[in-house]
Amino acid sequence: MTETLQHTKDKLMDDLHQSIADAEEMLKLTANEASESTVKLRERVRDRMSKARVELQHLQQATVEKAKAAGQATDVFVHENPWKSIGIAAGMGLVVGLLISRR
Repeated sequence: MTETLQHTKDKLMDDLHQSIADAEEMLKLTANEASESTVKLRERVRDRMSKARVELQHLQQATVEKAKAAGQATDVFVHENPWKSIGIAAGMGLVVGLLISRR
């Protein structure tokens, strides 16, 4: 479940980065347009892209911090409960082995 959620977040991040790149390219292509409405539109797009970049950076930082915290919590648990960890790993291995042997 967590891997699926992480994969979805990664895909969303990639899509947002690509959208920003596409918007930047559009701004470059319309740079020669001098009408007032085009200039206003470019300014709004630039402002929104700047805000989106900042939000993406914050989201990436928060995700990295959460991943580090989860890793540290797992490390502490394994060091404090080595036999439980071995038992859990063995149980998971047994379940995976049974599922694979069915095929």
